[in-house]
Amino acid sequence: MDQSTGWQFYWYQHTQKHQKNTTDTNSYTVNIDSVSDGGQYWCRAGRGNPVYYTHYSDALWVNVTDDPKAVLTVKPEDNLFRGETVTLRCDIQGGGDTEWTYSWTLENKNYWNKNTVSQYKKQEYKISYVEHTYSGKYTCRGTTRDGQNSEISDAVTLTVSDEAQAVLRVSPQKWLTEGDSVTLICEVNGSSTGWTFSWYRDDNDCKYKVLSDSSRGAGGNYTLSSAAVNHTGVYKCRGERGEPAYYTEYSNTQTLSVTGVSPSVSLIISPNRTQHFTFESLSLSCEDQSNSTGWTVRRYTDSGYLQDCSSSSYWGSQTGSTCRISRIYTSHTGVYWCHSESGEISNPVNITVHYGDVILESPVHPVTEGHSLTLRCLYRYKNPSVLTADFYKDGSLLQNQTTGEMIIPTVSKSHEGFYYCEHTERGESPKSWISIRVSRSVSPGLITGVTVGLSVMLLIILLLVLLWCYKNKKGGGTLSPSSVYQQQNISQTSEQNQNETGYTTPLQCDSITGPTDLTYAEIELKSKKEVKKKKGNKGNTSDATPSADTVYSKLNMGTDQKDQGAACGSSDVIYAQIQ
Repeated sequence: MDQSTGWQFYWYQHTQKHQKNTTDTNSYTVNIDSVSDGGQYWCRAGRGNPVYYTHYSDALWVNVTDDPKAVLTVKPEDNLFRGETVTLRCDIQGGGDTEWTYSWTLENKNYWNKNTVSQYKKQEYKISYVEHTYSGKYTCRGTTRDGQNSEISDAVTLTVSDEAQAVLRVSPQKWLTEGDSVTLICEVNGSSTGWTFSWYRDDNDCKYKVLSDSSRGAGGNYTLSSAAVNHTGVYKCRGERGEPAYYTEYSNTQTLSVTGVSPSVSLIISPNRTQHFTFESLSLSCEDQSNSTGWTVRRYTDSGYLQDCSSSSYWGSQTGSTCRISRIYTSHTGVYWCHSESGEISNPVNITVHYGDVILESPVHPVTEGHSLTLRCLYRYKNPSVLTADFYKDGSLLQNQTTGEMIIPTVSKSHEGFYYCEHTERGESPKSWISIRVSRSVSPGLITGVTVGLSVMLLIILLLVLLWCYKNKKGGGTLSPSSVYQQQNISQTSEQNQNETGYTTPLQCDSITGPTDLTYAEIELKSKKEVKKKKGNKGNTSDATPSADTVYSKLNMGTDQKDQGAACGSSDVIYAQIQ
């Protein structure tokens, strides 16, 4: 409007009731600091007292949006190693389809304060071989052709170390019995993401071979769920990542020794426990079931030395198959076993020598499933020799404020793990691995199966016997030899009595010889007159003709033959029907 004298100008935002400012001129500058500075604007003028106002102007829309945000990502994400390939990628969020030019800035206080790395049209910036000088904080941003800039990305710190080194460790232990579970763990020092691993074994021929099932350990863990004797060997691993692949150095080696379930010799330790106090004496004996000689106690200490016990060794003296250590120190901590001249070995035993005042008394050898397990917390000094303590497994509290003893009545594979005890004032014992051996006895499932099978078989036999008896009872079966013998004996006795006296004598049960537990079939007796009558009937000759498989007994009975027959035998006697 015309800027004549006396006018003032009023400025409104969002609504006409929200006066934002007043000026003496008809221009007003707004600093756009955020999205809230956008919206509808109006103006009007006024002069005089009282004030005379013009109409409001038309509304003006001011659109305000955030600057596009640059986001920087790096692969690999964690610590880098000299010689690796690294890729930086800059994404503009909210930039739409605008064509951007990208720039990266490195801040490295060790070499320079700030430096623009490069300017590209591509979103990715690749460094094919990183050195220590590439360490520092990286940021990126995008710029359009008309000069619009995105926000600068958050900084990402890159750290470049020397060559990567793989580290191999074993859990829970390196000395195993057939059937035990063991895991090889491969890690890269200072780095954890993006790695795959290869596994190698030396079978004592000084040539490491990549394991055919190496892919099982791609995640860094290679597990043998049931170790066998042929798994014995020296293992190592190596990691790789990226494209092209970057390889770590080979790891340190770890030796796995797997012995049979029942070796001929056992290592006996006195005192019979895995943990011992310093300055005590220790005796280790090889007990051979076959009574052969030539066994030597051998050890592998944490310092990495393989040593035999002998009269010339500084750590122990062996007499026969027994090694005696007069005074033990923490340096005696290690794995001990018996070794024969022919190369046989016993199951290994872990021995821990502790300088502190508290140790855990636990079994030297693996505990078989189903057996009981007793743990005690021992004190170095005799009074008291057993401490009230808390017992832990794998870091979790199992039992607290005990009398110093914890008993698991029936152990299973789930009880396998690291155990230790702790006294609030005396201290904490070292950790000992307790191995649970799976029972080799017949499984309950097999026993149940055999029992069910035998029961079914007996039931079938019983049904067949009952069926046979039922068939004979119906009269369809033949007489057994024993029943024929019995009938013949009855016939002979009857004829003899008739010949001597001239008449038929009653049949006496006492005259029946033979077994008393016989079963008789029903016998139907016919008089001689009836038989003769049938023989005289020419039309019914078939009734008198015997079949080839019919067995007859000649019985001469009196007129009271039914009563006499009923008097013989017990009430449950059954006779076969004979015509």
